[in-house]
Amino acid sequence: MLLLALGGTATKIILFILSLSILVVLHELGHFIPAKLFGTKVHKFYLFFDFLFPFPNVANFSLFKKKIGDTEYGIGWFPFGGYVQIAGMADETQDAEELKNTPPQPWEFRSKPAWQRLIIMIGGVTVNMVLAMIIFSGLLYKYGEQFLPMKNMTYGIMVTDSLGFKAGLQNGDKIVAIDHLPAGNFEEFQKDLILNDAKSITIERNGEKKDLSLQEGFLSELIKQKKMSIIAPRIPCDIAQVQKGSGAEEAGLEPGDRIFMVNGVLTPYYDLVKENIMANKGNKIEVRIVRKGAIMVKQGVVSKEGLFGFGVKSYADILKTERVNYNLAAAIPAGIEKSFKTLGNYFKSLKMLFTSKEVKVKDSLGGFASMAKMFPETFDWEHFWILTATISVILAFMNILPIPMLDGGYVVFLFYEMIVGKPLPEKVQQYAQSVGMVIILGLLLFANGMDVIRAFFN
Repeated sequence: MLLLALGGTATKIILFILSLSILVVLHELGHFIPAKLFGTKVHKFYLFFDFLFPFPNVANFSLFKKKIGDTEYGIGWFPFGGYVQIAGMADETQDAEELKNTPPQPWEFRSKPAWQRLIIMIGGVTVNMVLAMIIFSGLLYKYGEQFLPMKNMTYGIMVTDSLGFKAGLQNGDKIVAIDHLPAGNFEEFQKDLILNDAKSITIERNGEKKDLSLQEGFLSELIKQKKMSIIAPRIPCDIAQVQKGSGAEEAGLEPGDRIFMVNGVLTPYYDLVKENIMANKGNKIEVRIVRKGAIMVKQGVVSKEGLFGFGVKSYADILKTERVNYNLAAAIPAGIEKSFKTLGNYFKSLKMLFTSKEVKVKDSLGGFASMAKMFPETFDWEHFWILTATISVILAFMNILPIPMLDGGYVVFLFYEMIVGKPLPEKVQQYAQSVGMVIILGLLLFANGMDVIRAFFN
C-alpha cells in the first residue's frame, strides 16, 4: 500500500528530473556550440553542479565524468541546474581575480570580439525558445487541439472547490462572461480569471443572467491554493468502468449505464449521484439506471469511505468539444505563436505582482517542489511535453533578465562595450556580479522556502 501511495509522487519526481535534465543540457548546448564554432575552449560541460553551488571549491564531486578533447563532460551531484565552463569567462566557476593574473589567450572568451561573445551568451535562451517552438509544433501536429467552449457546457458547471462557492457559483450555473467579455473555453477559464485580474463573472442561473462580483482576496486565494480548476463541466452520471469487488459490481452495474436516481432521490447529474452516495457511507443503496433505453433498479453497498466503485465518462465523451487538427505546414507557425503567447502570459503574470493588489509574491512564487507538483502522476507524455515546453519558455525569460550572473546580465555588459567601445570597468562588473549572486540566491531561498512552509502549514 505504501508503494502505491508513493507511486504518483515518484512518477512526478522522475518526470520533473527528466524535463529539467533535457532543458539544462540543451540550454548549455546553446552556449557550447557557438563557443566551439568561434574557436573558444570549453573546459567543462556539466548536467547539474559538481560542487556546492555557488561555492566552486566546496564539495567537488562528479557522479560521472569523461574528458573528450579539451572538454570534460559530466554529471554533478548537486541537482540544481548545469553549466559550461568557458575558458576566459568569469562566472560561477571562475573568479575574475584569477583571470586578471593571467594574460588573455586567443582561445579564451575574453579575447573574442564582442559580437561573438554576445552570440555565445544568448545561445542558451535562443535554444530554450526554439525548443519550445519545436515541442509545441510537434504536439499540435500529433494531437491537434481539443477544447470545450463554455457555450457547449449544456448542463452548466459543477463547483469542485469551496473557493468556487465563495465566489457565489452554484452547481448548474452556466458561465456567460468574465468582466462582461464573452467567456472562452473551459480549459482557459481559471487562467483568464487570473491574467485578466477579473472583477466579475456573469452566469446564467435558472434562465436568468446574473453578475457575480469577485470579492477582494478571491484571486489571491485562487493563486495561493494553486488549484487546477475550481469548476468542472457538469455531466450526467454515465458509467465508464466498474471496480471489481465494489458495491457497483455487486449491484450489477455495467459500462454504458446512466444513474439517474439514488434511494428515490432524482440525481440527473454526477455531482448529485456522488453527493447522495457519500451520504450513505457503509449502507446499502438502491440506484435506478437507464440501460439501452430500459429502466432498471439495482442495489449495492457503499464502502465506509463513501465509494461505490465506478468511474464515469469524461466530459469530452459527453459534451460537444471542438478540435483543430494541424498538418505540418500549419503546426509550425501555430507552435511558434503558442510559444510567444506562453511568453506573453508569463510576462503578464509577473507584471501582476507589481500592478495587482490581489497577487502577492509569497503566494505566486514557488521552487522546485512547486514545479514537480505540476507534472502528472502517470507517464502522460503529452502533458509532460506541454510542461517541458512551458518551462523552457520560462527559463528563456528568466535567463535573459538583466541581472548580473544571468545570461541577460552578461548581455547588458556586452551592449555597453559595443556602444561605448570599451568594456565596463572590471571593479564595476565584479560588484555587479556579487549583487546579482545575492539576488539570485535570495530568490531561490525564498521560493523554495515558501514550498517548505506550504508543505507544513497548508
